[in-house]
Amino acid sequence: QVQLVESGGDSVQAGGSLRLSCAVSGWSDSTTLMGWFRQNPGKEREGVAAISTHYGDTYYTDSVKGRFAISRDNAKNTLYLQMNSLKPEDTAVYYCAVDSFPYEGRWFSSKRYHYWGQGTQVTVSS
Repeated sequence: QVQLVESGGDSVQAGGSLRLSCAVSGWSDSTTLMGWFRQNPGKEREGVAAISTHYGDTYYTDSVKGRFAISRDNAKNTLYLQMNSLKPEDTAVYYCAVDSFPYEGRWFSSKRYHYWGQGTQVTVSS
């Protein structure tokens, strides 16, 4: 009942900035979090950031604190991830996601999220 479409991925140089967008359609009564995850081939999907739909609290993995910012625009039904001071290790496919019941883990657990976008590629070169 929820559809997510990411956009904004691109190839940038280290130190540059990029903003990812996630258009959201549909809804779920049990949604409490919207988040961004990233994944490289052969590696586990990693929780990058999340925002509480009820209170607006934000959460970040340690490696992006101070560089990335998650936000939402309710009027446009869009989730954003502002990425500054990009590093080559940020290179990955980025996915947006929303959780729903049952809640399987904390904000950074991919199992908590039951709706996913198709992903958008971010490549950071040095």
